Amino acid sequence: MATTILRKTALTIAAAAATAGGIAGPAIAAQATPGVQASAVQADRKPGGERELGVRYEAQPNFYYCGPAAARNALSVQGKNIDVDTMAKQMRTTEAGTNSINDITPVLNKETGKNVYKSVEIADPKADDKQTDKLRDDIVRTVNDGRAVVANIAGTATDTDGTTHSFEGGHYISVVGYRDGGDTVTIADSADPAQASYRMSIDTLADWIATRGYSATS
Repeated sequence: MATTILRKTALTIAAAAATAGGIAGPAIAAQATPGVQASAVQADRKPGGERELGVRYEAQPNFYYCGPAAARNALSVQGKNIDVDTMAKQMRTTEAGTNSINDITPVLNKETGKNVYKSVEIADPKADDKQTDKLRDDIVRTVNDGRAVVANIAGTATDTDGTTHSFEGGHYISVVGYRDGGDTVTIADSADPAQASYRMSIDTLADWIATRGYSATS
């Protein structure tokens, strides 16, 4: 069993229900969601410190593929379409999930052909101001570079529309945009096509990542 902070099993909503009495969720099928499809290479630059990247969204095909699915959605903003089974093998994903963000970062670098991604840890139970500011800067820089951030999250968080997202056993998501200079971010979530995309404050996201980590460009 892994003991370090970053090396914690990431389970999706179904696994949380099975292992910790977590929140039950709908069956997930691999599919594209028209509401969030966009050109994978076109990015919409907006005034006022905003940018959104086009995502070719796909839901994860099972409860434990959130890591490969998040990476696949993240890479789609660069026009890449990599099979999730191939990525799962590279990440050593099992029914227990993908062990850590440290297993995601090398795959992102391999598929982009450059060592531009690095893993960043938020070790504390709650992110402090410095960690939150770094996360904001990392997301803005990465998105401005035409790339998406992949984050390992755990627990419950509420988005800007008031919808609650619960992954008590852990989960992986992609961050594909920002507004308000990075104070609000756009998330692509492979767990449920009905909630494929939502926005969240940077403070909420930082606390959601706390005790785990994320992969962003350096």
